[in-house]
Amino acid sequence: MNFRVISRNVGFALLVSALFMFLSILVSVANGNDSALAALMISFTITFIVGVFPFIFVRKNAAITLKDGYIIIFLSWLLSFIFGMLPYALWGGPFTVVNALFESVSGFTTTGGTILSDVESLPNSLLFWRSSTHFIGGLGVVVFLLLVIPNSSPVRLRLANMELSSLSREGYRSRANKTVIIFTSVYLGICILAFLSYCLAGMSAFDAINHAFSVCATGGFSTRNQSIGSFHSDLINLITMVFMLLASIHFALIFMAVVTRSLKPFKNPVLKFYLGTLAICSIITALYLKIGQIEPSWYRAFMDGTFQILSYASTSGFATADNSAWPLFPCLLMMYVGVQCGMAGSTTGGLKSDRVMMLFKAIGRQLRRNIHPASVSEIKLGNRIVRDEELYPHILYIAMYGMLLVVSVLVCMLVGSGGANAIPATISSLANVGPALGEIGTFGNYGAEPAVAKVIYCLDMFLGRVEIYPVLAACGMIFSRAKR
Repeated sequence: MNFRVISRNVGFALLVSALFMFLSILVSVANGNDSALAALMISFTITFIVGVFPFIFVRKNAAITLKDGYIIIFLSWLLSFIFGMLPYALWGGPFTVVNALFESVSGFTTTGGTILSDVESLPNSLLFWRSSTHFIGGLGVVVFLLLVIPNSSPVRLRLANMELSSLSREGYRSRANKTVIIFTSVYLGICILAFLSYCLAGMSAFDAINHAFSVCATGGFSTRNQSIGSFHSDLINLITMVFMLLASIHFALIFMAVVTRSLKPFKNPVLKFYLGTLAICSIITALYLKIGQIEPSWYRAFMDGTFQILSYASTSGFATADNSAWPLFPCLLMMYVGVQCGMAGSTTGGLKSDRVMMLFKAIGRQLRRNIHPASVSEIKLGNRIVRDEELYPHILYIAMYGMLLVVSVLVCMLVGSGGANAIPATISSLANVGPALGEIGTFGNYGAEPAVAKVIYCLDMFLGRVEIYPVLAACGMIFSRAKR
């Protein structure tokens, strides 16, 4: 492994965090030097020095190998988590070391789960830092790096191919270099439009930028204890629903629709499958809420039911209602859509609708083969035939995802987390949803969970965000080197 190229690229990832810490310092100064100023200044200084160190003392080296690329991705995320927890840990309050780590990982992975019972007690600068971790993590710490590497550099091409999964790259009719620009353009476009829309709907500029950072990253951190529901505005609810949906669609489809000024890109079969799932689950949830007299009117039942289904499906985790009082079945639907989630090529977590659709089609094909052994059956996504060698890695990924889920639940229960919390919390963490059910539902938090369980949730959030393969590859390389 080339430690020079690794250290320089990882250093840049830390400089991105340092930049947003500096912006948080400006927010603190603008608010009369609030209580987080010292914590943020110390955190900025440490992060900036460590990040800039390789640029001063390590000579530039453009060569990069496959192993280097995986280590860069792994360490960029890992060190972002560690340095990102500094403002919380130094500020204190409810932030023990484990709680600070949990909040940092939840932010960067755009999960949105929190240990805080009173979000509004945080100073504005720390609230801004929380939302900034969503913004950084939604775009991806490695994507920030790719934006400053020259287009012609082989480093950029190789890192782009590693950072974006094969599922994410499908749908981009361009090279990896251009894919990064397309993804970034759509991401920033959603963020800017969300900010302007929130301002026009009556939010303050501070609330608007924080919620725009969260919604474009499908994160869910809010400046209010009761999330979006605290604004008591159907207009704000609708705006949030629109941008949660946009952020959960493959960004290439949005880009092509804007560039061509046509809705043809939205005829994508995976998008139809995703929207169909949303529609069916939203209707069922609304029926349960009204018939079970949880909501007083059909209007509120459909508004709150659709909002929560879309919030979980997009893995945003925003809330307008407390799901701890909801019937079990709609809660299970919420957890299901959180695991299936939105489309690849978006900022959602979970398995991705693309994989789930392929799984259903593979099951259907196997059933047809059992009934008609001599028949020839193919799996199609639109007009494209999916070959077995393309299908196999995704089916294997789903199997690994399920195994990881089971192991994580068992470990969390072993260290003292009750099954009523361990199961939904693990599902929510691995799917990067954030809120789960019951005590850790839409208006709940993870504060009371055992410290070891929180660490397991952090690991699940990390694996869910970067997907399992790159982490396993990086760990394998590190351990194999250690054995030599």
